[in-house]
Amino acid sequence: MSNPNIIQLSEFDVTQKIIESLSNVCTRAVLFSIKNESKDATQIADELKISISTVYKTLSNLEELALAEVDKFVISAEGKKIKQYRSRIGKVEITLTDLEPILNLYPNTSNPKSNLQS
Repeated sequence: MSNPNIIQLSEFDVTQKIIESLSNVCTRAVLFSIKNESKDATQIADELKISISTVYKTLSNLEELALAEVDKFVISAEGKKIKQYRSRIGKVEITLTDLEPILNLYPNTSNPKSNLQS
C-alpha cells in the first residue's frame, strides 16, 4: 500500500477541516450571528436571509468541529423544544508557515459556558 500524499493526509486533519469550514462565507456569517447571543436556526435564517436547511447543515458542521454548541433549549408556543446555538470561539488566527498552517482558536468571552482550548 502506498503512502498517502499531503492532500490525502490533510483531508483527515482537524485543523484543515476547520480552516476549510471558516473559508466559507455562509459558515462565517452563521458563526458571527451566534457570537454574542444564542439564537435558534429560524432566527439565524431570518437574520441572514438564507434557507433553514443551509443553517441546519452549517450548525451541524460547526458543532462537529466544536466551534458552536447548543447553549440552551427554549419551549415554543406550540410546546416544541428548540435548540439555541452559541459560538464557542471569539477569535481565530491562522498562520501559514511552510506547508503546515497553524490554527489558534480563542474562547468566546461573551459565552461564559465556553471552555474551548486552543
